[in-house]
Amino acid sequence: MNGHELVTSSSRQSRPPATDANHFVLTFENNRLASELFGQFDQNLKLLEAKLQITATARGNSVAISGDVLATNHARRALDFLYDRLQNGGSVELSDVEGAIRMAQAADDQLTLPTMERKAKLTMAQISTRKKTISARTPTQDAYMRALERLELVFGVGPAGTGKTYLAVAHAAQLLERGAVEKIILSRPAVEAGERLGFLPGDMKEKVDPYLRPLYDALYDMMPGDKVERAITAGVIEIAPLAFMRGRTLANAAVILDEAQNTTSMQMKMFLTRLGENSRMIITGDPSQIDLPRGVKSGLVEALQILKGVEGVSVIRFKDVDVVRHPLVARIVKAYDAEYAVVEESEQMER
Repeated sequence: MNGHELVTSSSRQSRPPATDANHFVLTFENNRLASELFGQFDQNLKLLEAKLQITATARGNSVAISGDVLATNHARRALDFLYDRLQNGGSVELSDVEGAIRMAQAADDQLTLPTMERKAKLTMAQISTRKKTISARTPTQDAYMRALERLELVFGVGPAGTGKTYLAVAHAAQLLERGAVEKIILSRPAVEAGERLGFLPGDMKEKVDPYLRPLYDALYDMMPGDKVERAITAGVIEIAPLAFMRGRTLANAAVILDEAQNTTSMQMKMFLTRLGENSRMIITGDPSQIDLPRGVKSGLVEALQILKGVEGVSVIRFKDVDVVRHPLVARIVKAYDAEYAVVEESEQMER
């Protein structure tokens, strides 16, 4: 079974009540990979214990797992997936372990995502380039990555730290390496639609670099640094401030608009109508972080309303539970959302 034997004291033909106790031993054939799977000082197993409230004890290339039936099943499926990842030449970090746990739990919870299937084996969407392979760490990321693969226009909407921009750039890099597109175009409206670019020192790239840093960071994560530099110089990776997109038709390209909540209605319409033949467009943003002047409607918010139900358009909505940064970030996002909800309710009552 994927390189390991399973010895268990309970049958998995049907799911027993969550209160039942369970104990089994997983034995992995490859000692080196088993060691990597368990982590330095068994840190990966300790994370499993903390997240699932189970006991996981390593003995050589085996691990004894005991606890609640449902939780131990999650642990088995997570370890099974991660061991497969190691066998295929990947690596396992703590963040990968946490992602595998989330996906195992979601598969059993039967979340309302079309990509989640009830299977004995855990599956996750992946994005692969020559430099790196990344797997979905939450069910929403899984749905997002599959939508990026299927559709020409995808909106990734939600709080910071959910991976929406990182995954968009990773997908664009993958398309470029495959030869599915000829170039990557990165855009953001964060410099007041370009009106003050002339007052900043340097050429166009140097003017907008500070605003596009998150996109660059993702690119360098997915592609060798020298290849990124050559691609930028050759125009294969293009930095295009939103105000400079008017009048263009973007064909054979992966086009990313980040921080889209700060576009105006006209800017968003202009951008969406740039989509050309054999192009993919990915739009990311957080409607709770709008920096537009008071009274100016966000183009992102309006587009999500207007394009609802339009064929070929997918909107993936991330929530605080999808935050994959430090766990405290998720709690901060949740606290702010709760506060904003109270303020909005109060304002409506005053009206």
